[in-house]
Amino acid sequence: MSTEWPTRGSGAGQRSWPVLVLLLVAVLVPTACVLWFMAQAMRNERLVVRQKLVEAYRVHLSAARDEVETYWQGKLRALGDVEPQSTPAERFARLVRGSVADSVVLYDEAGQIIYPVDGRPRGPIRQAQPKRWLRAWELEHVMGNAAGAAAVYGEIADRHAGTAPAAQAIRARARCLARLDRTDEAIELLSGLLASQSYRNARDADGHVIVLDAQMMMLELMGDAAHPAYGQTLAGLAHRVADFSDVAAPIGQRRFLMSRLRQIAPNGPRFPTLEAHDLAERYLAVTPLPPLLPGPVRTMIGGVWQLPSADRRVVALLTESRIVDELGSRIGSQFGLTGAHVVVLPPGSEADARDAFVTVRAGGRLPDWQLALYLDGPDPFAAAASRQITVYLWTAIVVVTMIALLAALVARYVGRQMRLTRLKNDLIATVSHELKTPLSAMRILVDTLVEGRYHDSGQVREYLGLIARENARLSRLIDNFLTFSRMERDRLAFDMSDVAPADVATAAVDAVQERFASPGCRLNVEVSPDLPTITGDRDALVTMLVNLLDNAWKYTGQTKDVHLRALAVDGHVRFEVTDNGVGLPRRAIKRVFDRFYQVDRSLSRTAGGCGLGLSIVRFIVTAHGGSIEVTSQPGEGSTFAVTLPSASRA
Repeated sequence: MSTEWPTRGSGAGQRSWPVLVLLLVAVLVPTACVLWFMAQAMRNERLVVRQKLVEAYRVHLSAARDEVETYWQGKLRALGDVEPQSTPAERFARLVRGSVADSVVLYDEAGQIIYPVDGRPRGPIRQAQPKRWLRAWELEHVMGNAAGAAAVYGEIADRHAGTAPAAQAIRARARCLARLDRTDEAIELLSGLLASQSYRNARDADGHVIVLDAQMMMLELMGDAAHPAYGQTLAGLAHRVADFSDVAAPIGQRRFLMSRLRQIAPNGPRFPTLEAHDLAERYLAVTPLPPLLPGPVRTMIGGVWQLPSADRRVVALLTESRIVDELGSRIGSQFGLTGAHVVVLPPGSEADARDAFVTVRAGGRLPDWQLALYLDGPDPFAAAASRQITVYLWTAIVVVTMIALLAALVARYVGRQMRLTRLKNDLIATVSHELKTPLSAMRILVDTLVEGRYHDSGQVREYLGLIARENARLSRLIDNFLTFSRMERDRLAFDMSDVAPADVATAAVDAVQERFASPGCRLNVEVSPDLPTITGDRDALVTMLVNLLDNAWKYTGQTKDVHLRALAVDGHVRFEVTDNGVGLPRRAIKRVFDRFYQVDRSLSRTAGGCGLGLSIVRFIVTAHGGSIEVTSQPGEGSTFAVTLPSASRA
């Protein structure tokens, strides 16, 4: 039945793609420009905000750089602050415990190390009764006779009471008793040694304070804190080894006892000077001479810096972690920042510096160090930047949307104009074809009659009848075009009056009777009696039925079986036109009443028509307050049903 879309690939369609390409370019170019400008604006806004933040924090970093110099000046003052009565060991302990440095090395005026050095005075201990000492040593270590050795050690202690050899003998005797599992006797013996003031500073041949070793032996014999005297003994030994005003104990013995106390009492006293001595020993192993350059200077020990005093007699050793922590703490307390913190970065921290928000050189005594500022949370100006960026973003969205909408409207308008142009071209071609066919037929018939090429009057009447039918066909075609033209201009007027449905049906049948007079064509008309009248334009209603009947005739095969029915339904008059034609697919039913729409163009070219008949039918039905329905299946024919209100309902 009626028609298809305009033929694809036509000349008009082929000429449309340059217009579409230009339209696409006209949309994409400004859109790309807008997006680029907005991206640059948002990037510049972020840079501006960042620059503002950098300038705001750079003032604090400049003040922090001054604080770094103050920090080193304080270190130098502490190194040069010498108490007249203090010993080198006391100065070492005071600087380490006072958190001035991790370790300290002291020199004399000649550049010789005076601390830490392990002075080991030796006494003539073994000159007293050397034979007895030799006998006791043989019994203990060679013969394994701990009891005999303990007896000999006791004799030596009794003979030399109050002297260093006696203290050494008491310690040796306690050792032998411990081997004999006489632990309590050994502890009691050592307690007596510790209680005597005569033995407080007694040294052995290696310069070690004997009572300190005795205290350590007591702790080891006690085993754990369950012993009643364990805590007191531990506290006494820890106090003395940490008392650097006590010059009796050499450095080596102090370090050994500190290490041993840390092992047997992990939760006991802490000895920061132990690590300080270890660090100083490592430093002196690679740097035996006093430094020549002012500090701070990196040492040959990784992560350790040296800071000599003004007179070069004291060299402070500081780890990078201490410098970073102390400077960070000072800067944080002096310049508390909201939402940010400053970190001191030593040389080699380039990776950390890249993650910082802003960095400056520490300058002064630390030219290769950096002060890095990190943000703890969002930027202080982030909210303002976000608002501005949001404005830019929404502006870009609105502009791009407007461009897209404008482009869509233009594309729609251009598309409609192009479709209209194609439809007009198709209409002109169709009208030319539809008008040419009857005119050509009438011209041939007229020429035949004028030239007298006929046999008798019967043939003349036949030719005149053909001319009359072609003329009627031409008239109907012209009427359809005129009706469509008036519909387009909204100037179609109807002459409303009461009309009998049977009269309308009869007039329509008479108009198409000639077409159905051909062989194989049958038109069945069923008009119910006593149909109510309808209010409408008789000629328009006849045109409506003629178009439906003509459409049924066109789109059926060689055997045409068409039915026209008129019946009353619930106070309405219903006209039905049923054919046995090609039928309609479901998607074509929705568009079959559109102007110029044709389902199958090949059938239209064979049967004639330009796709206006059904659109005129719908217009007439709608103007009379009625409705039209289509029931169809491909290959099974179609039924067009028009329902119009009766005169009483109208």
